[in-house]
Amino acid sequence: MGEDPDRIRQDIEATRNEMGDTVDALTYKADVKSRAKDSLMGTKDGARRAAGVAQENPLGLAIGSVAAGFIVGMLLPSSRVEDEKLGPIADDVKEKAKETGQEALERGKQVAQDTAETAKESGREHAEELKSSAQEHARA
Repeated sequence: MGEDPDRIRQDIEATRNEMGDTVDALTYKADVKSRAKDSLMGTKDGARRAAGVAQENPLGLAIGSVAAGFIVGMLLPSSRVEDEKLGPIADDVKEKAKETGQEALERGKQVAQDTAETAKESGREHAEELKSSAQEHARA
């Protein structure tokens, strides 16, 4: 029967807000030019972020690029001309490169393990210090 007028006003206001959002969404979908501009701006922002990373860490980018090129080169099959002209020399170079890569990988693993162990030890020491400090405060 009779609904509360305040409740009806709230329902009307909520419906208006929802309709406004719907109209805004439809307007944006219909505006292809703005959507294309937004997409272009997103692409530009991504390129700027990538350039920023490259500027902040050029050595890392160079090493990563060389490594990626090396891997792609190793994955490509050798051509007949390459086999005829370079033959065993190419095989030796590839084998030495694989060995060097394997050594670098092993050293990297060792460094990572050492770093993790150092972090664990440091964490343990810090935890002990906090525990001692907490015990001293509890006694006081």
